[in-house]
Amino acid sequence: MKTKLVSERGTADFIFGILAFCLLLIVIYPLLWLMLSSLKFETDIIQYPPGMWPQDFTIQQYVRVWEKLPLATMFRNTFVFSTLVTLSNILFCAMGGYAFARLPIKGKNILFIIVIMTMMVPFQIIMIPLYIIEHHLGILDTFPGLVLPRLTWPFALYLMRQFFISMPRDFEESARIDGASEYRIFWQVMLPQCIPAVITVGIMTFMNNWNDLVYPLLLTNSVRMRTLSAGLAMFVGQRTIEYGATLAASMISLLPLLIGYIFMQRYFVRGAVLSGIKG
Repeated sequence: MKTKLVSERGTADFIFGILAFCLLLIVIYPLLWLMLSSLKFETDIIQYPPGMWPQDFTIQQYVRVWEKLPLATMFRNTFVFSTLVTLSNILFCAMGGYAFARLPIKGKNILFIIVIMTMMVPFQIIMIPLYIIEHHLGILDTFPGLVLPRLTWPFALYLMRQFFISMPRDFEESARIDGASEYRIFWQVMLPQCIPAVITVGIMTFMNNWNDLVYPLLLTNSVRMRTLSAGLAMFVGQRTIEYGATLAASMISLLPLLIGYIFMQRYFVRGAVLSGIKG
């Protein structure tokens, strides 16, 4: 009987392994195609039927990107913009999530529902009013103009609230008995325990803002403030598209996110799982 159970378990593990491998191929195929296509000549990219493997390898697409775009400036702009937004989201969404989850605020459930409802409003609806407001404030084409509208993110607030709800109350109750204030409980007791959720919010916020196209394209009008995603639009004209350069620039833009996710994936998965334990 025991041998039969071991055999069945081994068969199930083998089947799950095959399925996981097939899923991995499906997920990694677009990335592999992007990497190989960025090393092709333009004629190889647009050939029909399309081929996966380059006939001849070349780095001329990367050279063209470097010559046409101020990559160093765009990298700096994208990094500064994404980092500032990420830090502000971690701070304010953690504080807001703790308040909605733990503090006895009157009407907090209604306020939280209103906050979540803002996630249903498409950006296209608010983009013109946002542009007009920033124009009157004189902060268009500046880092404050990019960062201020994104100091918080409703989804990150929701994620932090769910994580704080799932945590036991023993630690904060013990701190209250010892006479700790709510600020001290938050900073020294609760926040250090939600590092996985903080890293999850950080990764998701950084990734979303690093890849965003419409938002920075709307609020910047000079090359000195363009981000990488907005810079990619320079390769797409009304009549022509530089496919090779666009693919190479996309690969350059993707690398920092890919490297960061590889090193942070265990925290990301743990935070995403723990934050959804309890509603």
